[in-house]
Amino acid sequence: MAQTTVENQPELKRVMGPGLLLLFIVGDILGTGVYALTGDVAAEVGGAAWLPFLVAFLIAMVTAFSYLELVTKYPQAAGAALYAHKAFGIHFVTFLVAFIVMCSGITSAATASRFFASNFFKGFGLDWGTAGIVAVAMLFMLLVAAVNLRGVGESVKLNVVLTIVEITGLMLVIFVGFWAFTQGGDAVDFSRVVAFDTAEDKNAFLAVTTATSLAFFAMVGFEDSVNMAEETKDPVRIFPKMLLTGLGIAGVVYIVVAVVAVALVPVGALEASETPLVEVVKAGAPGLPIEKILPFISMFAVANTALINMLMASRLIYGMAKQHVLPPVLGTVHRARRTPWVAIVFTTTIAFALILYVTAFANDKAISTLGGTTSLLLLAVFAVVNIAVLVLRKDVHASGADGARAHFRTPTWLPWVGFVASAYLVLPLSGRPLQQYVLALALVALGIVLFGVTLAINRALGIRGPGITDVEKLDAEP
Repeated sequence: MAQTTVENQPELKRVMGPGLLLLFIVGDILGTGVYALTGDVAAEVGGAAWLPFLVAFLIAMVTAFSYLELVTKYPQAAGAALYAHKAFGIHFVTFLVAFIVMCSGITSAATASRFFASNFFKGFGLDWGTAGIVAVAMLFMLLVAAVNLRGVGESVKLNVVLTIVEITGLMLVIFVGFWAFTQGGDAVDFSRVVAFDTAEDKNAFLAVTTATSLAFFAMVGFEDSVNMAEETKDPVRIFPKMLLTGLGIAGVVYIVVAVVAVALVPVGALEASETPLVEVVKAGAPGLPIEKILPFISMFAVANTALINMLMASRLIYGMAKQHVLPPVLGTVHRARRTPWVAIVFTTTIAFALILYVTAFANDKAISTLGGTTSLLLLAVFAVVNIAVLVLRKDVHASGADGARAHFRTPTWLPWVGFVASAYLVLPLSGRPLQQYVLALALVALGIVLFGVTLAINRALGIRGPGITDVEKLDAEP
């Protein structure tokens, strides 16, 4: 019966051409990471902060090739959960992948909320201490939840506007850097750019991997674009070019921003600030009003990150509840607004808990702890995706878009490199702080408990688990 229902549903309208898809990808990658974590990355490796961003870009690019083969082979909107289910066929693994992706969205939004609060006080010249930052961060999450409850879905046109805002902020930083470089003077010190300074207890390799595991947060977002496959014109032809171009643009911007930041501001000052790019424009153009404008641009940019991620997280929770892999109450829809209000409340509550936890146990590193946890969760998913693409090579009958047999095929060695690199950055060997594992394991444990509760409910009601066609609907909006 479920199979018939799925087959009878109309297809999504294919409205995204190359330009809109490229803007969507660039807008999804650019955001909180480079605005917030440049100083923390520099703290690990010194002035060579551009190096971890470069390594993170290369790892993301390798994994993007795996996503390209899968999204052109299975151009459907369920992403990593669908690929895991097709490759392994184990409901619990599929659930874990979907739940971890959902958790990464919440940790990313929580990161954005803390950074939003820091820029709020910087922009208005206020200082209410830690309590004030937490209060504004939680009020910001409430505002995101309110917008979510009103039923504002992902809008390509809105994404274009916010992408322009995000890029404008980063272009201002780069402009200030080049302007300062041409003026010369004591503000610029290029010797810092090649200075490699690690903590006493870390060798160079460990310092780079620790910094890369954090810098990787700035590269995430490209994987969300696979959920737009069913709304893209000719995804088999368009997706490879636009995804790789979008990643390339983001990588170049990040590396240039990192070079500018370190050349203008000492590493210690970057690390100490929760708004490092504001310090950069202040040092590079002290007489210009850019330092007054950038905090507000940053707030606007990260608001986009938070809203998109919380929309994704609440819809994933709703979809999993509707497919009987989470308690059915989480699939409750508001009668008037027709939005998954219980899922929204649930995801917002988790975001509150994350904000309070990092404030209590890692306040000085709150943003880097949340951002690092996001990259930890997604790197685990990327390791699974890189294996899935190899397993699914046996599925020779899969069709590309519109029934075409041809699809993108990545060189076989790339998924192996992507798996090893992603898996290594997940392990403690990479130098990742303990707090990130605590948060990630707590979130996964919550998912396992909910999965067990759901199994008990399903047995009592005589409901079977989801089938593969149901997995394809995990991210469907109500």
